[in-house]
Amino acid sequence: MIVFFAIISGTVHIPLHELFFKENRQIVILRILRLFLAMSTGSGLAVSGIALQAVLRNPLAEPYLLGTSSGAGLSAVLAILAGLGMIYVPIAAFIGAALSVVMVYFLAKQGGRVQTESLILSGVIVSVALSAIMVFLISIFPDRNMHGILWWLWGSLQVYDVKLLIVVSVSVLIGTTGIFVLSQDLNAISLGDEEAVHLGVKTETAKKIIFALSTLITSSVVCVAGIIGFVGLIVPHIMRLIVGPNHKILIPASCVAGAAFMIISDVIARSIFPPLEIPIGVITALIGAPVFVFLLKRNP
Repeated sequence: MIVFFAIISGTVHIPLHELFFKENRQIVILRILRLFLAMSTGSGLAVSGIALQAVLRNPLAEPYLLGTSSGAGLSAVLAILAGLGMIYVPIAAFIGAALSVVMVYFLAKQGGRVQTESLILSGVIVSVALSAIMVFLISIFPDRNMHGILWWLWGSLQVYDVKLLIVVSVSVLIGTTGIFVLSQDLNAISLGDEEAVHLGVKTETAKKIIFALSTLITSSVVCVAGIIGFVGLIVPHIMRLIVGPNHKILIPASCVAGAAFMIISDVIARSIFPPLEIPIGVITALIGAPVFVFLLKRNP
């Protein structure tokens, strides 16, 4: 039902009986591609949120905690201000996201180990610093390609390149599958490092792999859809209440829930003020913030 509404809804209203006419074929194709992007984005962010919350043992952890969004956003802004074509902006965003995570990791590394508290603190510091640089650049170039910059800051599911969509979808699939394979390790790590070691889990190796997979997913999503918050935060919490903390069940359930949440948010973004399209990051924030407050009050 959600998929059906995603195909028939849009900034341009087309009667249902005319939607599949030959002259509207391209519109239908674009909506289907957009649907696939929403599914990849929602499921990827949700699974990344689950992985980081388990590894960091922090219920507030989410895919952008490690500065991924700020690094991608800053690189995208630099590419846009430099006048590069839109085909190069996703590449710049991916590189920026990956470099920001590497920066956070080495800042948090002490004595060959990475402490959870240091990683979170380093992520916040890097995120704030890169965001400040991004805002500074926008403030001194207020009228130059502002629409493109805002697109990256608040997110959009418009598909400009089918090949890029395929690459992103494959990357999300690889990352999600890898995290699911490590679901038993996540169950152990979420209990604590000492408990995980006693259960035979190589915690440091597992954490590095999980961080790498989460970075792959988030960087891929950001490079094509921009910065979209709250998905990796609220979806894991809601599904944990429904299906429990077992990651073997939680991960596939959150994949479906994250995809559904993103599709619903996209339908609202396209339909609420036609022919205008609201950035999808605004919709996820407006929905996610009150939901998270409710969950916070429900489980103090």
